[in-house]
Amino acid sequence: MAMELEHTCGYTKEQLLAVRGEEPVQGFEEFWRKQYERATTCKLDYTVEGKVWSPNPGTTIYKVRFIACDGFRIGMWICRPDVSLGGQIIAHGYGNPAVPDAGRSPGLTIAMPCVPGLGLSQCEEIPWQGRYHAAYGFHDPEKYVLIAGVRNLWTAISIMIDMFPDVKENIVCSGGSLGGAMGAMCTAWDPRIKAAELNVPTLGGRITLDYPGNEDDPSYTRVSLAKASEQGMRTFDLCSAASAARYIRVPVLVTPALSDHNVPPPGQFAVANSIPEEYRILRIREVGHHAPTEADQLLEENELEPIRKKIFKLS
Repeated sequence: MAMELEHTCGYTKEQLLAVRGEEPVQGFEEFWRKQYERATTCKLDYTVEGKVWSPNPGTTIYKVRFIACDGFRIGMWICRPDVSLGGQIIAHGYGNPAVPDAGRSPGLTIAMPCVPGLGLSQCEEIPWQGRYHAAYGFHDPEKYVLIAGVRNLWTAISIMIDMFPDVKENIVCSGGSLGGAMGAMCTAWDPRIKAAELNVPTLGGRITLDYPGNEDDPSYTRVSLAKASEQGMRTFDLCSAASAARYIRVPVLVTPALSDHNVPPPGQFAVANSIPEEYRILRIREVGHHAPTEADQLLEENELEPIRKKIFKLS
């Protein structure tokens, strides 16, 4: 299919495969190990508010609230099948996240915490519109909303294990778009995670400074704040999925797109190509954030689904 220039950022497939993210900034590893410790050592404080209707027979859906280590109240969904083969933590993207699709990874107990300010985690302090949400706490990496979102993924894993201890031997991570970036950062530092799937990931590091998008995009906000001050660039660099991907040490199915009108492909490939080769299972989509092409549909059926089943130990 023909690719529109603005959706490819002028890159060919060969050029995208050659993209490499920059070296992590000084203190990157120490910062993120501190975040993991912060999230996993705070006392679990959660409430199961009840159950909601499930479209999947044999799966129970729980609505859960917990207090994050920074004090925010976070809402999440947990989907529990009658027979569970492990646990899956899902990092979602922008929009209004609904109950996760338990049919996509049948047999896994799913936990999906909502990013602070979005979905079940909406609150008075944090804007839910993307361009404003992306700015919340940007002045301080410890308070930045997307970094807090990664910490909450780790807390959610702890809650899932507390509720259903049988999942701990096979925990996997999935995410797309913003969730793909957060999934990379989550997987890089958590030894409990055994495999991951990252689809069209954002937060590809400094290469994305050249492709901010339009003024309504969260990426435009992040790029503008990064360029405005030294501290802003520090937060931008620490919140880099491309840098985090270098530290991943488990099998990862990663699917960047050649053409995408929302997330610049060079950033997607910066994340994908930064995963160490021995752990990287790379498959390339024709388009991202768009209805799949016929080729992408065949890719899902013939390659992605079998790979997913294998690395998630579903077969």
